[in-house]
Amino acid sequence: MIKPLDVFCEIPCLTEQSKKLSGVTLQKKWFKSADKRIIGQYLQKFIDYNSEQFKFLGVEPYIIGSDQSTSLTFRSSGFIGSIPLRASDTGKQIGDFVVMPRFTGRDRFEDYIEILSLLGTEISPEVIDSLPLASGKNFRPPLYLEAVKFIATLEKLTMIPWRKFDNIEKVSNQPTGQINWKKYFNNEFKVENRLKFPVKSNVLSEFHSEYSEIRYVFDICKSELLSANTPQRIKNTLRAKLSFFEERFYHHKPKATNKILIRFSDTPTVKTCKEQANRILNFNLVDSTAWRVDFSDVFEKFIQYIFKEAAKETGGRLFSNFKFHSRTSKHYSWELKHIEPDAIFQKENVLVFIDAKYKSNLYNKYDQSAFLKEDHRHDLHQIMAYFSFSKSQNKIGVLCYPSEKVEIKSITYKSSINGVNNTISILGIPPKKEYVSEVKRLIINEINHLELLSSENGIALNNLILE
Repeated sequence: MIKPLDVFCEIPCLTEQSKKLSGVTLQKKWFKSADKRIIGQYLQKFIDYNSEQFKFLGVEPYIIGSDQSTSLTFRSSGFIGSIPLRASDTGKQIGDFVVMPRFTGRDRFEDYIEILSLLGTEISPEVIDSLPLASGKNFRPPLYLEAVKFIATLEKLTMIPWRKFDNIEKVSNQPTGQINWKKYFNNEFKVENRLKFPVKSNVLSEFHSEYSEIRYVFDICKSELLSANTPQRIKNTLRAKLSFFEERFYHHKPKATNKILIRFSDTPTVKTCKEQANRILNFNLVDSTAWRVDFSDVFEKFIQYIFKEAAKETGGRLFSNFKFHSRTSKHYSWELKHIEPDAIFQKENVLVFIDAKYKSNLYNKYDQSAFLKEDHRHDLHQIMAYFSFSKSQNKIGVLCYPSEKVEIKSITYKSSINGVNNTISILGIPPKKEYVSEVKRLIINEINHLELLSSENGIALNNLILE
């Protein structure tokens, strides 16, 4: 059970401004030896003490007000994770700062696991050396996350033959091979045993000890995935696979182990499965330190997946992470050597540049925050940089943001000098598997509409950019 003092603050990712924490309240709870008359100085010192940790988690702390009205608020990015914090008055460790996924489900990771299963990829938490988390193992990635990864590696392992030589002993009526003479001498005094030779031989089989250790880890994962710790939707998704592996390993007896030996001769598939199995075995032994997961990459792959499915239905082509390389005689150290939209959709005279932005803009539509405006300005300028590769008079781009519901809005920028139109569509996509079909239908309709306009007006639409 988590004690209240274990967590300093918990907010979801993509939070533009968290709830204000009063400086006086913080002094009473966390900085008890601090002088409340100058609590603002202690809050600034608190930020300086933990600046590296906040930077690692992508959290920006801000001090608001002055004197007795001083408060502390936070802005989070696309990272989730946990970091330990130090007090500003004593320098000692206090509670953890926790950033969790932004969604409405019962379990923190439920929706993202479904997306990752859909994409065939995985979440890889990044850790750094730090103090142990005050909340211990309560706010680290749960075991079922690692178990899902293990099942994915196990699926690949069972698709290839994994046989090894086992040195077994059997009774032969001929003295050939490696004979256990000591055992033979102990029994040969009986006449009926004189032609029974205990012989050792190497047998090639998949029923070897390492497969038995993998079966042992599978049993641990199965128990976790079917327990109350795992969300019901993930259980339902994996139940058939677990039943298949249960039958597949029926004749493999589990062999308990604390670590599976990784050999130089192991194939990449076997090595990957063993490494993930060892993460399962060491899960409760690893100290809980600062960790984070960047969901920007997950959202980008999610957008690419949806457009790839739309391309299949419309007869188009999708180029993922296409690069436009720079050509020059000499590169400066700060110079970009290429620019790269997340993907490009192409069909006849329609060209679509796709980029995804895992930012909070559509969660804060009417917020006057300067950060939101600056973020959108940067996104807008970047998408217009891609327009430079289009020869069309009418350039169309789409910025993809996570949102609470599926939505689309278009803005047109027109040049009075040469008559060029730049149309930016802002597409909101909830990062949930259940919305994939709806978003795909919307994209297909938009592409069909663009093709119709192109044919009617004779305009070649070269760029539809999603960022």
